[in-house]
Amino acid sequence: MPASPSTARAINDRLALRLLQQEGPLTAGQLKQLTGLSRPTVADLVERLTASALITVVGEAGEQRRGPNAKLYGIVADRAHLAALDVRTEGVSVIVSDLLGRVLAEASVPIADDTGTGPAVEQAVTMVERVAKEAGADRLHTVGIGAPGLIDPATGELRDSSGLPEWHRRLVAALQERLPEARVSVDNETNLAAVAEQRDGAARDRDTFVLLWLGHGTGAAVVLDGALRRGASGGTGEIGFLPVPGTTALPSATDCEGGFHSLAGSAAIVELAREHGVTVEGTAHEPAAAGVVRTAVARVVGAAGEAGAVPTRAGIAVPEAGSAARFLDALADRLAVGVASVVAILDPGCLVLGGEVGQAGGDELAGRVAERVRRMSPLPTEVRASALGGGAVLRGALLTARDGAQDDLFAPPER
Repeated sequence: MPASPSTARAINDRLALRLLQQEGPLTAGQLKQLTGLSRPTVADLVERLTASALITVVGEAGEQRRGPNAKLYGIVADRAHLAALDVRTEGVSVIVSDLLGRVLAEASVPIADDTGTGPAVEQAVTMVERVAKEAGADRLHTVGIGAPGLIDPATGELRDSSGLPEWHRRLVAALQERLPEARVSVDNETNLAAVAEQRDGAARDRDTFVLLWLGHGTGAAVVLDGALRRGASGGTGEIGFLPVPGTTALPSATDCEGGFHSLAGSAAIVELAREHGVTVEGTAHEPAAAGVVRTAVARVVGAAGEAGAVPTRAGIAVPEAGSAARFLDALADRLAVGVASVVAILDPGCLVLGGEVGQAGGDELAGRVAERVRRMSPLPTEVRASALGGGAVLRGALLTARDGAQDDLFAPPER
């Protein structure tokens, strides 16, 4: 059944807006070529979108002959402002962008363990308001939040999870209260990291892959046939609870100690490094595990090059290359246990070592894990290092916020 004229117009408008988002400013002639629509149809949609303040003339294409087709049309970037938050146990980071995703302002605030729920929420919300003001945003259209824990698939809300601070759940409600005009949504941090790695990072050429998050804690995100899978209760990827050999106990329903987390969490990696003589002073900007892994990789890579010892940095005791290599091998042994379990169930073909630790390990660690998985599983699996590291959560939150805002603004008006 053919589409009605109004439906056809809406489809054409959305197509043009998506092209402008992906390609940047275009002329009417370029829109005609890319959409396959007729010249009069393109002229009509340009007029409609301009009248709706969704697109505007942003320049000229530089053709010799000046004319209507030489005008470059682009999305009105300040039509909406977006915020993305990365909520961690130890603090919150926020970025504010325009409708095209260009970052206009950003900030982070640490939140100490002994900070009460109310003060913690107030610190975070005040920071969001301040950063929005610095970005020149009178109001925020959409706020995307990435947080650890389970998201209830029925309500989209962060579930009450043991081990996570109460202010995480309170923050979502507080932001909605203080920003009543904004659309506020929350998703699991690892899921958002997977969105970012697929769109802008290590999995750009993959419709099916698993992201293994390695930061302060552990987690996984599963993307199958281009779709992020959440599970019946929103718990797909809670790999920290996976029972594995090499631990002294079993995990419980309320505590992942004894599960894969006991082998691959930041504290466990730091202890493993210490056993192999790899030490590094921690920083407030990343998990301590990322520092020791980066140090070990630098030493191994440096020893493999020409004569070259890697210069020490203040506060770092650079180990011998042999000790560093043995540490990376031992870490790869641990990670391969979790990876092989995921591969046996899902056969994703590609696994990304994400988070700050995965990025710090780079190809050195990814190669070691891949070698072990090849010996443990008959299923061919490529192991890649994260391209975005810990920044993937903020990037994923911003991408989903932008998608949501554009879906809202680009939708045809209700009749």
